[in-house]
Amino acid sequence: MTDWFDADARVISAGYQPACLIDLALCRGLDSHRLMRGSGLFYEDLLLPDAVISARQYLKLVDNARQLLGADDSSFLLGQRLLPGHFGPCSNLLLLADSGLQALQDLVQFRAILCPLLSPRLVLDEHHAYLYWVDAVGLGRNRQFLFEASMTAVTALLRTLMGASLPWEYRLAWGEPRHVEQYWVHLGERLRFDAPVTCMRLPRELLVTAPQSASPMLARITRQQAELALAAMPGQGTLSEVVFAALYQQIRKRVGLEQLAEQLGMSPATFKRRLQRDGAGFQELLDRAHTQLAMELYQGRGYSHEQVAASLQISDRTNFRRLLKRLTGKSPDSLRVWLES
Repeated sequence: MTDWFDADARVISAGYQPACLIDLALCRGLDSHRLMRGSGLFYEDLLLPDAVISARQYLKLVDNARQLLGADDSSFLLGQRLLPGHFGPCSNLLLLADSGLQALQDLVQFRAILCPLLSPRLVLDEHHAYLYWVDAVGLGRNRQFLFEASMTAVTALLRTLMGASLPWEYRLAWGEPRHVEQYWVHLGERLRFDAPVTCMRLPRELLVTAPQSASPMLARITRQQAELALAAMPGQGTLSEVVFAALYQQIRKRVGLEQLAEQLGMSPATFKRRLQRDGAGFQELLDRAHTQLAMELYQGRGYSHEQVAASLQISDRTNFRRLLKRLTGKSPDSLRVWLES
């Protein structure tokens, strides 16, 4: 199974996403000492060229900044700074992509460097590209803030590459906030709140045009550099991210906690303890995997209720209805109406 790294492992360059966040906070007049409080970090240390921090420390910086800034536009302004960013060869690779689709595929492949707290998933059907956003480290109360920032970042990146705003549709797993006008300004008006999962959708045909900045030869060289940078990391993602991916891939096998712990080379007790330390329990990750697959089958493949139930290995219609209601807050029929409306 894919190697993973602990949320306390120092793998994130302080000069990457943390620097974007710190710059935004300082531009808004925040005191650096208050921003660093509780993170175990010091501003002067982060200026060193080889400074690295953990996902948990970065998340603490996000939490502090979100509370101290206290402004409705903070997440969106952060997102404007994040992509393509200044994250070494991975950022250069995004700028040299031969299509918008390639840029999204690279974002997913190099997500541990380009968006270390989240796990974007790209799903394609005949007509659309879906970019789903999955919590990778137990974001807690910062989930909406970081999802807003990440969606803004991708929106801005594709606008830069394609030279125009694209008609993204956004499905958001929270209720309509009081600052909805910030969504209109930074994302547009194609918004659906109270969604079962958070995703962005765009017609595939709009992602095939080659950007003016595309450079096949430079992109090939840069990709090799980006792959070396990714290989130098201690793993391909956090434990929560790896477990979610394993559960998603093995839904038909109904893999349990003990089986997955064995696959990861841990005792069940150690496995549960490490997941809890990452802010996610096994059942929560299993629910996420079920919800993710169900939504992909409904949205991307147009599956019937019976086909989705079979994919989730549920033969009883009543049990499927109960599961979907618990996972999405909607019955199968009301979910389909919601998706098609």
